[in-house]
This record gives sequence, C-alpha cells and structure tokens, in this order.
Amino acid sequence: MTPSWLEVRQGAAPLIVSLPHTGTDLPEDIETGLVSPWLARRDADWWVDRLYAFAEDLDATFVRTTLSRSVIDVNRDPSGASLYPGQATTELCPLTTFDGEPLHRPGCAPDAAEISRRTALYFAPYHAALEAQIVRLRARYSRVVLYDAHSIRSRIPRLFEGELAQFNIGVNGGVSCDGALTAAVAELCAASSFSWVVDGRFKGGWTTRRYGRPSDGVHALQMELACRGYMDEPDGPPTPGAWPPAFEAARAAPLLAVLRPILEACLAFASSGSAP
Repeated sequence: MTPSWLEVRQGAAPLIVSLPHTGTDLPEDIETGLVSPWLARRDADWWVDRLYAFAEDLDATFVRTTLSRSVIDVNRDPSGASLYPGQATTELCPLTTFDGEPLHRPGCAPDAAEISRRTALYFAPYHAALEAQIVRLRARYSRVVLYDAHSIRSRIPRLFEGELAQFNIGVNGGVSCDGALTAAVAELCAASSFSWVVDGRFKGGWTTRRYGRPSDGVHALQMELACRGYMDEPDGPPTPGAWPPAFEAARAAPLLAVLRPILEACLAFASSGSAP
C-alpha cells in the first residue's frame, strides 16, 4: 500500500519526473521538536510541482513526497556522506536551514536511532517507488530519462557566491546521462534569454548519482532552477510575511517556454533508443 505522503502518477512515456523537495508536511511527532514550522518549510522547492504540471500532458511518470525536506531529505546519500565535500550543504536529516539557522529546539535534534527510523519509514519507500517505475519503464523501453526537478532561492551566500544561474543542469560530471542528452538540454537553455550552466554549483544529488546508469539505459539529470523565474523573490532574506511568494503564471511563461522543449528533448532522446 502506498503511504499517504507518497504520490506516484504512472505514465506510459519513458520519462520520470521526480519531485523530492516540493513537500511541506511535518509529522506531529517531529514538528514538536522544531524551532518553527515555517523555518522547517522555508527551503522547500516552492511551486515546482505546479511548474512541471504540464509534463502530465507528455504522459510522464511523477514520483513526489509531500513531506518537508526537514523531516528527511530523500535526495541525500543515506549513509550520511556529503555529496559536496568541503562545501556547505544540509544533511540527510537537516540540522540547519540553507542559511545555517538551527531547525531544532535544544535537545530535539535527531540522533542516530531517529535518523535510522526516518530512513526506513520515509526514505526507503520513496526510492523503492522510483526504482519500481524505472524497472516498469525499462521493461518497455531501452532508454528511460529520470528528470530530477528542483528550485532554490537565487542568492544564498552560505551555499554559493552571487546570483545563481536560472538553469543549473546537473549530470555528475557527465557520468549520469549520455552526453547527447546533456547537449540537447544545454542547447535549449543557451538558445533562451536565461543564464545557464552544466555541473556548476549543483552537479546532481543522490537521485541523479544513484540512478544515472547510461550503460543500463537509465539517463538521469537534475535541473535546479532559480526561483526568480516563476515568482517574485524578495531582495533580502526570507521572512514569514513575505515567503514564499505566490506562483506567478505570467512570470513563469517564458521559463515554461524552455522547460517544455527540454522535457520533449528528454522524450525524443529516450525514444531514439533501440527496442529492448
């Protein structure tokens, strides 16, 4: 039985859109130990599930957790190893926000036993669902594209200098997908009016690195979008009265004019493979 916090929409096309950070739910037993529910939800990938809703028209598969990443981050290495050694990041069960603020009240931070509990209860089912969809689609297609959809504030000094590019394509140094797919996505970004980069600050999280196996017909890439492309980011740090801003359809339209061709390019790449 699928847990209530796990959403899976099965499509027939060889494209999976994973949404690991759009959730905001906080289980009551965890919420009581947090400094602030708002703080625990602040670093969500706000409105990304709404932004990519068009992919249902492409008959893509969606896998999404409704849980806040502050409960457990399903895009982190379950061993606890950092994906970006030497750089600031957040943990499997985050202790701080992106800006370094403590998430838990004194004495309430998750210990090893609690992290193991959350891993078994939340992390494992999410990835079991992803793996099941990959297996299902690989039985039908020789190539499947796993598109890991994210967004983040444009300026977070603790994580990166200056303003983030609008499109941040992560392919783990070219390992997680075929170079032809990376080139096709990069060309669409380059033809737009937006800034873009491949394997810049964000090279792909656990999902991209774990499942991207081109030799096995699974091509994974992460797309980290700067939030300014679809909502009005405040100039200063987020505050409860101003964050998150509303989704702005008019602002998002130029971004969507690039995102849709990107997903269509992913489908074209997957469909160009020979039959299994």
